[in-house]
Amino acid sequence: MRTYNIRIYGIYLHQQGVLVSDEFRMGMLMTKFPGGGLEAGEGTIDALKRECIEEFGQAFEVREHFYTTDFYIHSAFNAAHQLLSIYYFIEPKQEIQFKVSDTAFDFERVDGAQSFRWIKLSDLSEESFTFPIDKLVAKLLLERYL
Repeated sequence: MRTYNIRIYGIYLHQQGVLVSDEFRMGMLMTKFPGGGLEAGEGTIDALKRECIEEFGQAFEVREHFYTTDFYIHSAFNAAHQLLSIYYFIEPKQEIQFKVSDTAFDFERVDGAQSFRWIKLSDLSEESFTFPIDKLVAKLLLERYL
């Protein structure tokens, strides 16, 4: 039986660039857009608002849908799980209160570690990200804004 894994991500564009999340999970370093999994009983926007509070420690507004996966892909962590990823543009409700590092993977490598950083749009590429859908979203952002 196939299981669907629905992921919700936020794209925050600012004059510094696009905000990315560097993480260490399951022994793997990864760079991705901030966000996470949809929980039972949640809508996608409520899930993203919850994820923003969990990850950033502050509230964000969900502005506009940007992209939903339109091809088959399985989870990098479980081949029996089909991924469906949904990306929205987000903006903080107030000035950013969390640390944004200038260094990739600015944390001690313990499971669940996370840090945030900006990537200038001029420096953004598909190779900036770890996972295939994020790579595609980076390409779509570049096509839209550059």
